[in-house]
Amino acid sequence: MNYSPHTNVAIRAARQAGNKAVELFHRRHELEVRNKEHGEWVSNADTVVEKEILYHLKRGYPQFGIVAEESGRQGVGTERYWIVDPIDGTDNFIHGIPHFALSIALAEGDVLLAGVVFNPVSNELFVGERGRGAFLNDRRIRTGQNRLLSKALLATGFPAKHKERLPAYLDSFRILCEASHGIRRQGSAALDLCFTADNRYDGFWEQGLAAWDVAAGAMILLEAGGFVTDFAGENDYLRSGNVVAANAAIHARLLEKVQSSALCRPTSA
Repeated sequence: MNYSPHTNVAIRAARQAGNKAVELFHRRHELEVRNKEHGEWVSNADTVVEKEILYHLKRGYPQFGIVAEESGRQGVGTERYWIVDPIDGTDNFIHGIPHFALSIALAEGDVLLAGVVFNPVSNELFVGERGRGAFLNDRRIRTGQNRLLSKALLATGFPAKHKERLPAYLDSFRILCEASHGIRRQGSAALDLCFTADNRYDGFWEQGLAAWDVAAGAMILLEAGGFVTDFAGENDYLRSGNVVAANAAIHARLLEKVQSSALCRPTSA
C-alpha cells in the first residue's frame, strides 16, 4: 500500500514497538505491575513500549506534538500531534491474554488524520487515513451491512475506574443485551473499534474512555464506512470519552438504546 509518509512513520513505530511488546508479553511474569489512579493496572511494559513508539515518531516528525498515556503531553500547542496508547488492553497483557494493541493516531486540531492499531501477537495491522480508506494488513476493509439491531453482535467495556458508574453501565448492558443478538467484552476499545470496521462486530459503546483509547480506532472505523459519535450523537467523543460506534445502518438505533439507559440520565445530587 502507498500510505502517506506520516502514516508510514506510525506503522514503523507500531511494528518496532510491537516487537518489544511481544518479547515482554512472553516474559510478563518478570514485569513490575502497579496500580495507577482509580485502580487501573500499569506495568513497566507500557513505559518501555511507549518509549519505543515515541522514539520513531519524534525521529520522523520532531515538530509534531504528542499526547501519550504514560508520558503525558509534549509540544502542546502544535498544529499536528500524535495520540498514543502503548498497550490498549493492559489487563489482558499482564494476565497472558493475547488481546491487546498498540494505538497511534495523528490529529490536526480536532480532526483525525490517520490511525494505526497493531496487535503484535496476531500480527493484525489496522490502518485508516482520512479520505483514503481503512485497511487490515493492506487489505481494504468495510463495515458490515446488517440493518437489524436484533441481529447485531456488539462490543462494550465495563469501567475499570469510577466504579460508581457500574449500575448505570449494567442498565445499558441489560437494555442492549435484550435488543441485540449478543454482546462481547474483550478488554480493548481500540480493537473493538477495529473489529467493527472489519465487520466482526456490528457496533460498540463505552463510557469514560481516554482520547488515546479511541482516536486511532475511530479513524479506522470512520474510513471503513462506520459512524462514531458521543452519547449525544455529536462529534465530541475524544473529549467526553463516551463512544457509540457502529455500521451506518444501525448506529442510530444503537445510539437510541444507549440514550434510553441510565448512562444518559442525570445523576442525583
